[in-house]
Amino acid sequence: MITRDDIRSTYDTIRPYIRRTPVVQVDLGELDPAGTGLPAVTLKLEQLQCAGSFKARGAFANLLLRGVPPAGVVAASGGNHGVAVAYVAHRLAAPATIFVPTVSAPAKMERIRRLGAELVVTGDRYADALAAAQAFQENSGAMSVHAFDQRETLLGQGTLALELAGQAGDPAVGGLDTVLVPVGGGGLIGGIAAWFAGSDPKIRVIGVEPDGAPTLTRARAEGRPADAPAEGVAADALAPRRVGELVFPITQAYVEDVVLVGDDAILAAQRALWQAARIAAEPAASVGIAALLTGAYKPAPGERVAVVISGANMAPAQLDA
Repeated sequence: MITRDDIRSTYDTIRPYIRRTPVVQVDLGELDPAGTGLPAVTLKLEQLQCAGSFKARGAFANLLLRGVPPAGVVAASGGNHGVAVAYVAHRLAAPATIFVPTVSAPAKMERIRRLGAELVVTGDRYADALAAAQAFQENSGAMSVHAFDQRETLLGQGTLALELAGQAGDPAVGGLDTVLVPVGGGGLIGGIAAWFAGSDPKIRVIGVEPDGAPTLTRARAEGRPADAPAEGVAADALAPRRVGELVFPITQAYVEDVVLVGDDAILAAQRALWQAARIAAEPAASVGIAALLTGAYKPAPGERVAVVISGANMAPAQLDA
């Protein structure tokens, strides 16, 4: 099990290398003027993190806590994890090989290349890239940095919750009751849930998934990690085949609920964040706002909600699409 002390220790290790990303208060009525009774929410702007997403936290945790062999590191990714591992390897002067599927966004592939990593594009989905990365690791001796199902990855992602908890205590924010978290393989929500498991008063953790890639929803229904579809506009970031084995028991114990949102709602939320608040977010990072704007998650009166905006690795043209 991952404890708060584990996450604090990890934060001490990676803090010199990461950004303490800001929080802002946004009136949801500005994002959806037609909506009624929509509350103000706190946004954790993790798209401002090094390498453009929260994934840098887990990548730094892996390379700093585990030590890197001469053969370097290898990772499979839909995109953001690959960018983060390439960035961290560049910062720490380590060789990196990144496997991505064809569905990965061109903007993410280009960032990986520019950071000096060896990029291998293979297969149609994340699971294909993962299999190729595992074969490479066995033959090369490189250290595998898993996108979500690795203890150090979970510890690194949990540092986001540590920061958010401190920021929520600021009088300008006024406390926190609930946090909405995007879900793919579950590394982010697993780390966040592990931190808030010991919160007093209790902070509710709610997962948000695209309905085309319901990995955690499917796992909760079957009582174990199970294969799920991997489709939709957020498939490059939130569509592994199944939730992680390490992640699942944490989410079963500490995640209160998981809600689903459709592609149209995700794209509408992405546009609203940019057009009304000038917040750049990729589709996967917009699912929490989509859940609020559509009513997939309905806060109780007075409920203080935070939403993780998890990344912004996309082409600028997407924002005005």
